[in-house]
Formats: sequence, structure tokens, C-alpha cells
Amino acid sequence: MALNLKQSDMLKCEMTPDQIKTRLLHLKQELKDLDDLSKQARETVTLDQQSVGRLSRMDAMQQQAMANATNQRRQADLIRIEAALERLQNDDYGFCGNCGEEIAPKRLEIDPLATRCTQCASPSQSS
Repeated sequence: MALNLKQSDMLKCEMTPDQIKTRLLHLKQELKDLDDLSKQARETVTLDQQSVGRLSRMDAMQQQAMANATNQRRQADLIRIEAALERLQNDDYGFCGNCGEEIAPKRLEIDPLATRCTQCASPSQSS
């Protein structure tokens, strides 16, 4: 894919593949560490009325539901990280999965898991 002068100027602020890989692996480890820390919060809530009052049980169940929802988002992010690492290995990282154009380096700095350029990711393009 040929780059025009403006695009090549933008690449000057782009991270190297090794820096991207390091950042993705760091994000992956962070998510795994958070998952380990939150395991207790996702455990089944005891419904013994003698040991815990009704409101305390309801609060515990709500906290468990929130922990489970957070865990689902975390698992989805881990899948996105693996996909980004695979794109990086296949030299597809940084290109829009929709139109094939380059994703702006600044966008990738903000969200290294981005798979679409700003144009394709805009709400008007998703319909």
C-alpha cells in the first residue's frame, strides 16, 4: 500500500512493532491480574439468612453481578488483545479491517486494539 507524503509524516509518531507488542502484552497481563483479584467477588453468594441479613445478601448479589459483567468485558478485551497480536504478527496491524486504509497512529496510541479507521468507526458508517 503506497503512502502519500502526509501519511508518511504521520507515521513519524507511530510506535515500533516491538513497542506495540510490549504494550499489548502489558495490557494482557494487567487484565489477567485484575481477573485474579476479582475471583472472590464473582463467587456464588451464600443465601443463608442466619449469617447475612436480607439487604446484605441483596448487596452481595448486586456486587457479584457487577463483578461478573466486568469479567465479561475483561474477557472480551483479552480476545481483542490476542487478535491485535495476531494482526501484528501477520503485518496487518494498523490497517482498517473494513476499508483496508491505514488507521491513524494517534488513534492506535489511544486504543491499540482499534480495528477500524475513524471514518469506518463513525456512527454514520455503521448503518
